[in-house]
Amino acid sequence: MVRIDRVVTRGGDGGETSLGDGSRVRKDALRVEAYGTVDEANALIGLLRLHTEGDTDAMLARIQNDLFDVGADLCVPQSDATRERLRLTDAPVLRLEAEVEAMNETLPPLTSFILPGGTAAAAAHHARTVTRRAERLVVALAAVEMVNSALVHYLNRLSDHLFVVGRVLNEFGTADVLWVPGANR
Repeated sequence: MVRIDRVVTRGGDGGETSLGDGSRVRKDALRVEAYGTVDEANALIGLLRLHTEGDTDAMLARIQNDLFDVGADLCVPQSDATRERLRLTDAPVLRLEAEVEAMNETLPPLTSFILPGGTAAAAAHHARTVTRRAERLVVALAAVEMVNSALVHYLNRLSDHLFVVGRVLNEFGTADVLWVPGANR
């Protein structure tokens, strides 16, 4: 379990940080960018939860915990020596898929792309776009280092999930702000 006795350590004052295996890397390393962006998405979901309740809030609470698992996975480079570390599995990916399917059944079909807005849905779309950035960073990291493939799957499904949550928050799609191609020509 994690135990934090001191928040201020001065260990990062030189522009480096420690990974979960104790190795030191630059703070702008791709791996740090990836898990930092996952953390940013998690914070945005925390803000989104200010506007949710019931089942939607419970789903987002589970997702926030999952995102800490994603960060824990990312902060320890994969190797034979780290095989026993916390690694994301496909179970949370499957849960997201089931939740997306269940929510989507309550929504009218889309007739256009959706603009971020309407209600608190804007916060869901903000979290979605940061999740997409995290996914791109994990894909870039996977091109140069070994990365758990479940991480990309999870982030991909999460962005879909947040899109659908946005529609739910927009009065189950009735308050969606639709794109009108060429409307301002």
